[in-house]
Amino acid sequence: MMDWTDRHCRYFHRLLSRHALLYTEMVTTGALVHGDVPRHLDFSSQEHPVALQLGGSDAAELAHSARLGERWGYDEINLNCGCPSERVQRGSFGACLMSEPQLVADCVKAMVDAVSVPVTVKHRIGIDKGESYEFVRDFVGAVSEAGCGVFLVHARNAWLKGLSPKENREVPPLRYEVVYRLKRDFPRLAFALNGGIRTTPQVHEALEHLDGAMIGREAYHHPWWLAEWDAAFFGDDGAARTREGVEQAMVDYMAQEGAERGTPWASIARHMLGLRNGLPGARRWRQVWSDHKLKSRHPREVMALAHEAEAQAA
Repeated sequence: MMDWTDRHCRYFHRLLSRHALLYTEMVTTGALVHGDVPRHLDFSSQEHPVALQLGGSDAAELAHSARLGERWGYDEINLNCGCPSERVQRGSFGACLMSEPQLVADCVKAMVDAVSVPVTVKHRIGIDKGESYEFVRDFVGAVSEAGCGVFLVHARNAWLKGLSPKENREVPPLRYEVVYRLKRDFPRLAFALNGGIRTTPQVHEALEHLDGAMIGREAYHHPWWLAEWDAAFFGDDGAARTREGVEQAMVDYMAQEGAERGTPWASIARHMLGLRNGLPGARRWRQVWSDHKLKSRHPREVMALAHEAEAQAA
């Protein structure tokens, strides 16, 4: 979810669900050791609960980055061992780390020793075309002994050569039964299923076997689905949400961000373009919110234009 789940996206998603645990895009240890820390770590207090996802393979740098994350107020520190991109591989982190379980264990132990918040790991069920269950079982076993009690498992292999990151989300077959087997073999650990989940019944099915479900692109492209989650999975009917109310809250947020930080509204609005998916006129609504010719207008004016265009097209 690089370049997708930034703080503006997470603010939007929190308007839709009070309880879902949100994750940052992956932040590399290099960016935190050598870069602009506030730019990478600042977030709104309304986002809680929120986890910081780190990318790296140096135990000392990961421990330092985890301490920063805890200091900034994140509720969880997550190590990414699932990203298959060649750029990430060149940095010796992401999915390629699964071939070095002891290194991952050392990194996890360094982070566990450095912070009091939970340290979790996101990973695949294998790398390249090997389908040995023992490979992922031994990975989980080694990393859990280092102090990790929660594993977020993308139920596909990561092919490190020959596939793009997009193809790596589609071509390797989903094998949910591998994740279910991990839970049976490690009943004291918590596992969340990731990959190919697009409906509420699929989440319920996952929860019959596991401790959670992690939703990525489907939540981004069809965000109104999140509005069902508090009632469906957390027993909280809460206040009724409307798309119009969520959009208005985002417009208020855009105005505040523009006034306080000079943030262009378009960099925020891009995350909510799926809000009206499936409604008559939604395409015209999206077009207005995507029109950079309107970037000098106040977001309240843009919202009015968007609804006018939507009504004309409906």
